[in-house]
Amino acid sequence: MNIADYKKFDVINGKGLRHALFTSGCEHHCKGCFNAATWNFDYGTPYTQEFEDQVIRDLNIDYVVISGLSILGGEPFQNVDGLLGLVKRIKNECKDKDIWVWSGYTFEEIIADESRLELLTYCDVLIDGKFILEQRNLKLQWRGSENQRVLDVKQSLSQGQAVGLGM
Repeated sequence: MNIADYKKFDVINGKGLRHALFTSGCEHHCKGCFNAATWNFDYGTPYTQEFEDQVIRDLNIDYVVISGLSILGGEPFQNVDGLLGLVKRIKNECKDKDIWVWSGYTFEEIIADESRLELLTYCDVLIDGKFILEQRNLKLQWRGSENQRVLDVKQSLSQGQAVGLGM
């Protein structure tokens, strides 16, 4: 897995002050994608254990409150093997940090695939659905097009259907 970008102290991609990790590789190729450079799985720099350790340290800094990690792409659910270790460590080593993930897959598509479902179980918020240029809306919070949903993952999994995040 390659990392396209890593932004510390991000306030755009999710609620609160967070860090944002952009994975490389996406087969959706949405027309009008804001991050088309990340479609290439070889774009960016290789994911390493040292990088993972740095993310954990960054989430645990004590001089400012970090809400959690946002994982975007590319397509995170096409990088499951590379991300599973990280999300497991965050849940074990980073007290009170949430994980937000953006995906071109819908909640229903993710839960139908066992490997993708495993990654989802470690996440707290899912912004799902492909970006559709014709449904683009710049007034939406945390998403780019009208079809995309901001979902409470734990509630969605427990109810077996997509449940919007109460804000």
